[in-house]
Amino acid sequence: MSSGTLRLDEPAPGVARLTISNPRKRGALDHAILNRFARTMPELDARCVIITGEGATFSAGYDIGDLPDEVFADEAEKLIAHPFAAAIDAVEAYPFPTVAALNGHAIGGGLELALSCDLRIAAGTIALGMPPSKLGLVYSHTGIRKFIDTIGAPRTRELFLLGRRIDARTARNWGLVNMLAEDGRLPEEAVELAAEVAANAPLASRGNKRVISAVLDAHVALDPVVEQELIALRRACFSSQDFREGVRAFAEKRPAEWRGR
Repeated sequence: MSSGTLRLDEPAPGVARLTISNPRKRGALDHAILNRFARTMPELDARCVIITGEGATFSAGYDIGDLPDEVFADEAEKLIAHPFAAAIDAVEAYPFPTVAALNGHAIGGGLELALSCDLRIAAGTIALGMPPSKLGLVYSHTGIRKFIDTIGAPRTRELFLLGRRIDARTARNWGLVNMLAEDGRLPEEAVELAAEVAANAPLASRGNKRVISAVLDAHVALDPVVEQELIALRRACFSSQDFREGVRAFAEKRPAEWRGR
């Protein structure tokens, strides 16, 4: 089975651009792409990094639709808990600012990837969504924390508990994206934005990013017992009948038949 890839180029001085390429699966984040993120981010020497997709989709999220039944639970957990976490950690650990250029729909793990960047610019025609409730998936507390930090608890509840998609203008009003590009100009405006960021004083850019991160982290320390409870809830969902049914139903574009187990 073919894998996706992550293309690297330098569209402006001091700017690196990573493009998610998995057209057969609408930019789904498979092992190859996630591993490439984890390897590439620490090696970059740019003062601003753009992460974008190709074609009509930024990313449809985790690539779990084709996993066979007999290994589904184990492989789904491995993909999400390890390669995905390592990729997200690498993006968040990059010392200079990062920009998500949302050329198309950003769904599930694709939207969390975008939210792991410091800034987001979006084409006005895209949709964004978090469908874990429609898939039978308990999302990670670290992922949900990003949404609460960005759009607050009420909007996070709306996004996760309803599972509806929202349009680009709504996302802009919520603060889920920072700005909308003019029609057809997303690539150019993303590079212009990144070049403006890269032209700033490097010590200040790096230092201010670190201060913002540290201040946010200081407010979200969980009791270790509670954190283990949340991790256990998430792990249990991987082996549930509902999770496998949710993924099947999503792929087949039909209502799921939930069993509550």
